[in-house]
Amino acid sequence: APSPGASVEAPPALPPQGPPYASVPGDQVSPLLPSSHSSAESLDRLYPPVAPTRPPRKRTTSQCKSEPPLLRTSKRTIYTAGRPPWYNEHGAQSKEAFVIGLGGGSASGKTTVARMIIEALDVPWVVLLSMDSFYKVLTKQQQEQAAHNDFNFDHPDAFDFDLIIATLKKLKQGKSVKIPIYDFTTHSRKKEWKTLYGANVIIFEGIMAFADKELLKLLDLKIFVDTDSDIRLVRRLRRDISERGRDIEGVIKQYNKFVKPAFDQYIQPTLRLADIVVPRGSGNTVAIDLIVQHVHSQLEEVRAAAALASAHQCHPLPRTLSVLKSTPQVRGMHTIIRNKETSRDEFIFYSKRLMRLLIEHALSFLPFQSCTVQTPQGQDYEGRTFSGKQITGVSILRAGETMEPALRAVCKDVRIGTILIQTNCYTGEPELHYLRLPKDISEDHVILMDCTVSTGAAAMMAVRVLLDHDVPEDKIFLLSLLMAEMGVHSVAYAFPQVKIITTAVDKKVNDLFRIIPGIGNFGDRYFGTDAPPDWSDDEDTLST
Repeated sequence: APSPGASVEAPPALPPQGPPYASVPGDQVSPLLPSSHSSAESLDRLYPPVAPTRPPRKRTTSQCKSEPPLLRTSKRTIYTAGRPPWYNEHGAQSKEAFVIGLGGGSASGKTTVARMIIEALDVPWVVLLSMDSFYKVLTKQQQEQAAHNDFNFDHPDAFDFDLIIATLKKLKQGKSVKIPIYDFTTHSRKKEWKTLYGANVIIFEGIMAFADKELLKLLDLKIFVDTDSDIRLVRRLRRDISERGRDIEGVIKQYNKFVKPAFDQYIQPTLRLADIVVPRGSGNTVAIDLIVQHVHSQLEEVRAAAALASAHQCHPLPRTLSVLKSTPQVRGMHTIIRNKETSRDEFIFYSKRLMRLLIEHALSFLPFQSCTVQTPQGQDYEGRTFSGKQITGVSILRAGETMEPALRAVCKDVRIGTILIQTNCYTGEPELHYLRLPKDISEDHVILMDCTVSTGAAAMMAVRVLLDHDVPEDKIFLLSLLMAEMGVHSVAYAFPQVKIITTAVDKKVNDLFRIIPGIGNFGDRYFGTDAPPDWSDDEDTLST
């Protein structure tokens, strides 16, 4: 039974049909232009039949986003940028994200409730997606109306529901999406769009969050934030005047003409579709606790990286792995860089030599085609030439960037991208913190570089990011000076078409995820910094 203050309420009577109204949070408005749908179609979209009770569907994990990229709470830091490497044998997410829909009137406290839920959930990966990003692009005439406070932004037809639905579907599938950035000052979308990744939990909030039947199907939990109209008006006045430069007369005019009628006709009736109603908004801690308990019951704690690796420990090394031939020269260089007594200068010198050999070896796996050239003596020479478009190097910071000079030395005009992935020492999960990739990378052969790979968690995340940017799996080459068998199996199992190339493979990884016998913390030895006591070979460690 629902807890006090967080009950599912009976559907209210449908409001009388009248002229459509709406308004955008803090925006100047006016009557909406004629809708492309009939009033009957609009009402059909607003009031879909309540779905019969059905067993809970399985949901899962994904990636991340949001402003700001870190949400610091009293308990921990929650990451809203990045993604855990939870993928199955097909390189896809092993579980769908759990999507929470938050509806309610303008300034009802939806975002505050969302952040309270995020903090109480205590899960590391969350996406907070606002409906405010999805206003439709206005025509020139509509732009002029908006500039004179004569365009109605609160009507359902003011939102791009097709883009919202497509975006949520991709996020649930663990794919990256591009989100438009709406400028409330100019009433238009900015040219730049932001990239979002999915997460364990996706919270989608907006005044029309329940106003489309297809959108409702994507929501696993629907919450209506019910706040007194006077409180909402006071909040709106404060926000629009202080944050959006509006005058008090214009805000009140907009509220009376559009916001209040829109709430009565389009938003309040969707309360009947909610699974949970939260009276008093963020002040209702009982309701927040009930929501958190329900979400926890739907989520599973997954440790796919460890499970993926342990399932293949006794298997032969995969065919996609190529190890540089262990000549006396190669083994001699390994002896030097593995020796803890080796000076930093010698460590750098012999590491660079190995990197050069590794990259030269990797280039032999690129596609080549026959070609004929003429020598200075006027004779034909039957040779080979690279048949791809171009080569792009992507380094996993920070150790991976040490391989960039070797790649530039053998690949003229090669493009370079960077990915920063760090392991959270509390959760053991890799986190994506920075990404810079060249444009049109989807057509390139990509050399992904990291100096050591132990569990393969960071490498899998990096590969997943490249796949999100439409790089074909068979065009990705993972290069590392030293890998553990665990990491090789993990990457090969998740991404069977990725070519894995290294100079050596060690058999073991200890309880701290350090390669045994290993090479030490490559980044610290190369850059001359001190390693923390809990460092991992996979990537640098991040404390939260």
